[in-house]
Amino acid sequence: MKLADSEREAAGRVARGVIREAREAGVYVFAGGIDESQPPFLVSADGTTTAGGYPWAAPLTGGFAVFELPSRGDAVVWAARIAKACRCDQELRVFGFDPES
Repeated sequence: MKLADSEREAAGRVARGVIREAREAGVYVFAGGIDESQPPFLVSADGTTTAGGYPWAAPLTGGFAVFELPSRGDAVVWAARIAKACRCDQELRVFGFDPES
């Protein structure tokens, strides 16, 4: 979201409204934002840590929402609603279901 400070509050209010509607529709799983005041770090299998994220990846900023939806078409509709509320494009990803989780 690249918004003027004067627009940020209104965009947040509208975005939270979309999340409320997703809850009411029974499709909401969770949502949140990246805490950009805390830098990322990598954790290796042996527990060692390295400051920073993956060196090949662009920095991850912003937030995300996870919905459980019956189709990709439904996901596009909800993503478009969030994009309109946030006034920026949304990246749509699909989680693979793991029956053990």
